[in-house]
Amino acid sequence: MRPARTLLAAAAAATLLAATACGSSGGGGSSAGGLNPPDLKAPAHLGRTEGQVDLIAWAGYVEDGTDDPKADWVSGFERQTGCQVRSKVAASSDEMVKLMKTGQYDAVSASGDASLRLIASGDAAPVNTALVPNYSGIFPDLKMQPWNSVKGKAYGIPHGRGANLLMYNTRKVEPAPTSWSAVFDGAATYKGHVTAYDSPIYIADAALYLKATRPELKIKDPYALDQKQFDAAVALLKKQNGSIGEYWGDYLKEVSAFKSGDSVIGTTWQVIANLAASEGAAVRAFVPKEGSTGWSDTWMVSAKAKHPNCAYKWLDWIVSPKVNAQVAEYFGEAPANAAACGHTSDRNFCTTYHAADTEYWKRIAFWNTPIEQCLDGRTDVTCVPYAQWVRAWTEIKG
Repeated sequence: MRPARTLLAAAAAATLLAATACGSSGGGGSSAGGLNPPDLKAPAHLGRTEGQVDLIAWAGYVEDGTDDPKADWVSGFERQTGCQVRSKVAASSDEMVKLMKTGQYDAVSASGDASLRLIASGDAAPVNTALVPNYSGIFPDLKMQPWNSVKGKAYGIPHGRGANLLMYNTRKVEPAPTSWSAVFDGAATYKGHVTAYDSPIYIADAALYLKATRPELKIKDPYALDQKQFDAAVALLKKQNGSIGEYWGDYLKEVSAFKSGDSVIGTTWQVIANLAASEGAAVRAFVPKEGSTGWSDTWMVSAKAKHPNCAYKWLDWIVSPKVNAQVAEYFGEAPANAAACGHTSDRNFCTTYHAADTEYWKRIAFWNTPIEQCLDGRTDVTCVPYAQWVRAWTEIKG
């Protein structure tokens, strides 16, 4: 069974988010330049490995053959490095942040809606990319991005990426949609059969749509919303809620809903669309004309890592071409290492997932952590931090 990230209730998540209030209100464009994280240093060199590494990861990222005998890239790592892997699967970004604060873990596969929180709080340390030889093979457009770097300093190694697509039932949705309007302003047409991703970060999907359809709001970055912009996105989602049949977090449930007809249109991932189609659902998934949101996951090292040398060995291993290909195919995402495309069992995999399609990824607004210092560079207003996104999401769902 191919895994995917699942969602936990976010009602208690606000207690995890105080770290995003760090820093000054100085501008820095989209590179989180207004954020002033603690002055932590990356190691200049590696020492002897410690014999163990403790990881927090999305399901499917750290596989040792237990769940699927064909999925095992941990055993080879342990044999090669002598570092025994102990891993914990996290069900949400909020859980990852909470676990990293304990200091019990050496590294985490953080998505963009968690990475700035970890950087701001000092729970994630800068990474010396020179100590990760396979970093040289990472696609250039994944390096030094707003969700994995601050002020020219790298805070992690890119792992993989994917887009949040619009999927629809080709037999029940006519004419074929071209815009996110089908699930926002036009959602009532499919009342009770619209589905949406169950997470506060979905507010950015509404903001991305409003960026294109309500220019008077002057939205530049869907993760940098002042109060007026945020209120408009929330209002749109509250209106959409009346047409929602189900919010999804478990990809198997979404596949089932599209097969049964309970859902006919909504957000999805490429891996879900592929699986639904392979099981007989008449579906198509694509990036609408406004673009899409998406995720880019980053392996980050804990500032309190007890096994930093093994952690760095893991970072290099997980983005090595062959292993990165294995993980990408198992999880269902585009690999980060360009050379991984030569190691996939499906020779069309990287084409299907647009791994090397630079123009495709320019249309994707990757998840980032909303903070008070506006990520779009504005200094004359305060943006709405993620804690308020969490509270608003609870209200949106009723």
